[in-house]
Amino acid sequence: MNTTSEATSRPPLRTLTPLEARVLGVLLEKERTVPDTYPLSLNALTSGCNQKTARVPVMNVSEAEVQETLDNLKFLSLVFDASSSRVPRYEHNMVRALAIPSQAAALLTTLILRGPQTAAELRLNSARLHGFADVSSVEAFLDELASSTPARVVKLARAPGERESRWAHLLCGEVSAVDVARSSSAGSEATDTGSLTADIESLKAEQQRLNDDVARLKAIVEHLAAQLGVSIDDFGNPV
Repeated sequence: MNTTSEATSRPPLRTLTPLEARVLGVLLEKERTVPDTYPLSLNALTSGCNQKTARVPVMNVSEAEVQETLDNLKFLSLVFDASSSRVPRYEHNMVRALAIPSQAAALLTTLILRGPQTAAELRLNSARLHGFADVSSVEAFLDELASSTPARVVKLARAPGERESRWAHLLCGEVSAVDVARSSSAGSEATDTGSLTADIESLKAEQQRLNDDVARLKAIVEHLAAQLGVSIDDFGNPV
């Protein structure tokens, strides 16, 4: 498949709304972090959009708003309906539609969900989506996104007092100084708490799976004990 020719023939992507970008980012994030539940239902997608951590800005949108946004993204071929599912589910088409590699998609997703960041911050915050070897590899993919036509990211002017420049995505249009200042304060908190929250959620999910396994094993033992005419209380009491 010739990705370059596809990108050339495809009409330019219009500027996305913040919610359209958020929906797209959540779909790609969840595809890589919780693949067992992907593609996402409308309820799960709405929860991901309204997530309190690792999101800049924090949103509070309804399922109806997300559904309307999905319809718009499907028209742009950025989202598809998932097949073979009784409950409607949705999957992104960002990598193919934007004609970018998966590494670049990980960085673009992190910028969509967390706002402008330095290359070092992007390497840390995108670790669950793709493991970059070093900051220079992150910068190489950012440069590629910035030099594409149209540009997908931009390197912002270094703010006073900051050692490194931040990068921002351009899917929602040009980034203003006000946007950068707002995301700077909110983004620092998201960076600190996002990884910890994700780890806690992962542990909770693992605990639930273990509980389910124990319940199934207990049911099997009770069934076997009943067939043998013995009580499970007769076992497991050490002398």
